[in-house]
Amino acid sequence: MPTIIEVCRELRQRETPAEKVLWYNLRNRKLFKHKFLRQYPIYVESAFGKKLYYILDFYCHKVRLVIEADGPIHQFKREYDKNREEVLIALGLRILRFDNLQILNETQKVLNTIKENLVV
Repeated sequence: MPTIIEVCRELRQRETPAEKVLWYNLRNRKLFKHKFLRQYPIYVESAFGKKLYYILDFYCHKVRLVIEADGPIHQFKREYDKNREEVLIALGLRILRFDNLQILNETQKVLNTIKENLVV
């Protein structure tokens, strides 16, 4: 069974076109000099002692901001996404969700929304 790090590496190699566009605009501190990581694993221990891992599409630790690029698969994962979001919020993280088409067709609008949320 692959480790969580190996899963993250695989996801980075199989990025969607929307993730590729977003990463191009976030990498190398291009947005207000904030460092973003992609396919970043978060570890949480459940109340039952079970280890849970969530892989964040993009993450800025400085402002505790998560950016999710949602493709069509997320239409079938709404309950999972809702639970995942509750856990991440409980950890003090803020989450921005963008549809892949929105990222591809309204890139500047998406980047402006992200910029507005990069306040410390």
